[in-house]
Amino acid sequence: MKRGFWVALGLGAGATGAILASRWTKKQAQRVAPQSLAREAKGGLLDFSKLVSESIQEGKQAMADREAQLRADNDLPVSSGEPDEPPAA
Repeated sequence: MKRGFWVALGLGAGATGAILASRWTKKQAQRVAPQSLAREAKGGLLDFSKLVSESIQEGKQAMADREAQLRADNDLPVSSGEPDEPPAA
């Protein structure tokens, strides 16, 4: 009776372990499939391009704010955003 119990318990544990290992292996194989990697890379590039775009916008805003501050400190006219024309000769 005792021996049968332990044999059954061992077989059950072995079968459960084999099923779990098989499921984990299949999931890992799907994760590294070329389609999955391409999808993840595309998402990463889109996120990166969004971050770059936001950084450029923040830089332009900081530059405009600093220019306005310097113009105010030096009593210069406010820039219209267009480049100044060279003085007429």
